[in-house]
Amino acid sequence: MDTALTAPVERVARVLAGHELSRNGEGDMPSAGEAVDALWPEYAGTALAVLKTLREPSARMAAVGDIATWDRMILAAIDDETMID
Repeated sequence: MDTALTAPVERVARVLAGHELSRNGEGDMPSAGEAVDALWPEYAGTALAVLKTLREPSARMAAVGDIATWDRMILAAIDDETMID
């Protein structure tokens, strides 16, 4: 199984920044990559809030997986400090 090289908070923050800035989302930039690289840290707090919201799986999610494992994975994502380097 492949694993990501960046922390979950950074990945979510990058998606949020890209969505706001890019023409493919709500923005007007045809190519937002460089702006996302520069601005994603400003979205880290919102990204952390998203991860905290995901701590409780939906009933459908719980029906197909192990809730305890999910909880540990989300808590590890919240605690992940690699994005601060």
